[in-house]
Amino acid sequence: MGPVSLLLNILWIVCGGFWMAVGWAIAAVIMAITIIGLPWARAAFTIAAYTLFPFGQKAVSRDEYFGREDIGTGAFGLLGNIVWFVLAGWWLALGHLVTAILLAITIIGIPFAWAHLKLAGIALWPIGKVIVPA
Repeated sequence: MGPVSLLLNILWIVCGGFWMAVGWAIAAVIMAITIIGLPWARAAFTIAAYTLFPFGQKAVSRDEYFGREDIGTGAFGLLGNIVWFVLAGWWLALGHLVTAILLAITIIGIPFAWAHLKLAGIALWPIGKVIVPA
């Protein structure tokens, strides 16, 4: 991580990144409590770390990154994302959206608002994504 990414990540934590990462971690813990939710918990913990430090990284589809489909990028991934959306995705996306609106009111918060909007999209459909260096 370069110095610019480090500075942006520090500012990001102050501008809502910490609270949204906590939200992702809470969703992951709730999913992990139910043994059946462990695949969603793993994805939520991964994205919680990404939400804490998003600059210098990006989320891409696993089948595009690795060049092949797997269980999370096919029909089971679609089903997993539908279940995720119903259980936790919509409220995490709503949290990112509200935070983005509040940050967009200020001029300096616009880049952070844009990052929250990207994370809102990931919150709706996280299964089948991988976090890679940008």
